[in-house]
Amino acid sequence: MNYDTNDTTRDVIDALALEPFITGAQPYARSARLERVRSDAPLRPAHGQVLRTMSEHDGRRSMLAGGDGWTLRAVRWHGGTAQVEVTAVSEELAKSVLEEATRDASEATPAEDEHVQMGFWYLTALSGGLRNERSISAEPWDRIRQNYSSTVIKALDRVMGLTAAAIKGRLILLHGPPGTGKTTALRSLAREWSSWCQVDCVLDPERLFAEPGYLMEVAVGEDDEGEEKRRWRLLILEDCDELIRGEAKHATGQALSRLLNLTDGLLGQGRDVLVAITSNEELSQLHPAVIRPGRCLAQLEIGALPYDEAAAWLGDSAGLNPDGATLAELLALRNGEEQITARRPTSPTGFYL
Repeated sequence: MNYDTNDTTRDVIDALALEPFITGAQPYARSARLERVRSDAPLRPAHGQVLRTMSEHDGRRSMLAGGDGWTLRAVRWHGGTAQVEVTAVSEELAKSVLEEATRDASEATPAEDEHVQMGFWYLTALSGGLRNERSISAEPWDRIRQNYSSTVIKALDRVMGLTAAAIKGRLILLHGPPGTGKTTALRSLAREWSSWCQVDCVLDPERLFAEPGYLMEVAVGEDDEGEEKRRWRLLILEDCDELIRGEAKHATGQALSRLLNLTDGLLGQGRDVLVAITSNEELSQLHPAVIRPGRCLAQLEIGALPYDEAAAWLGDSAGLNPDGATLAELLALRNGEEQITARRPTSPTGFYL
């Protein structure tokens, strides 16, 4: 391996970790991705020797450690995610070193009270797709169902009660004006489905369908739990109007095709994947391939509460628009929130001074 001034200390650690595997001195390798890693977790066996360490301004830390017949490389990212890789002279040794290095390294999953675990994916230039897991607030569905109109409640009741055995389509589409509670419903869905479905939010959906490697990592991925314990995965893509509106095929190239392939094409057959998309577009503006029968597990128009239902929700009709109100507007009225505004004055002649 050759080094020059373009290489970093991180590159050196990566190269030194790979060297025994490349030469064949340690031909067996094991790796693990960890979430919610404790800040004091050593990520190495107690009897191992630390050979190199480095820290970067963005919070990333790398470590190279070694012992009799094995080498370990551990990388931590800001946010509690880590990757541990071990090479060794035997498969049994690689497995045992990895198990010791990762044992009790992660914090216990928080109690579910009003929270649920959700993954957040994003693409990085150096490390590819990264997933950080967070505990987010998510109220039970029976506690928030009154926030939606009576017609929407009936459909959402059915969606919230679904099990893995009842899944038919692979796409969940929530469309409607901003502030109507689409994201709130998805947080509650993550809670209701937590026993059989892992929910991940993709922070850069435009890159997800533009980068095939990133798409494969997020949608297909690896499942170490085995076939019997394998869970479904729900990918949440928020505000993806450009991806699914009528002219999407022309505007986004292969992105729409890859979305459709993920929901009911060959790619979708490789993993039990569902996709939930929120959009502010009206149904008539969406691409017909997205909303065709059989593709959507659920197609929900989340609108404002009608006047009578909004008044009942608020307990008062003061300040209500005759057309009703969105959930965001109702919450603002109930909490007495007043928007802070400042406008530039104009002259009587209509010209700015």
